[in-house]
Amino acid sequence: MPIQRRIDRQQLPYYLKVFNRITDKPMGYIGNVSLEGLMLISQLPMLVGARFDMRLKIPGPNAQRFIDFSATCQWCHEDVTPGSFDSGFAMVVPPAEFVEMVDALHQYFSFYPMAASA
Repeated sequence: MPIQRRIDRQQLPYYLKVFNRITDKPMGYIGNVSLEGLMLISQLPMLVGARFDMRLKIPGPNAQRFIDFSATCQWCHEDVTPGSFDSGFAMVVPPAEFVEMVDALHQYFSFYPMAASA
């Protein structure tokens, strides 16, 4: 049976690591993201109700870019994977760079119908 996948599967959590902006220590990986917030996959539970100053380090062709933002933890529970926790964060005020990243990821991971051949 031939492989019919038209888009390579991407493992988003392996790319978008979230850091504490103050300490520069890793907090976890983005599991899901939108303009309203994100889900963080981490090894430690996050404090619900706390505001966190976060940073994404985006690799680039010439230099690394930072996207700094603040978000408040809305919920946290243990993941089905032992030793992992999922936490939902609401954005305080998403910066323009965050909005651009979410739009770019949405386009990159979206499926569009193929154009009909003439």
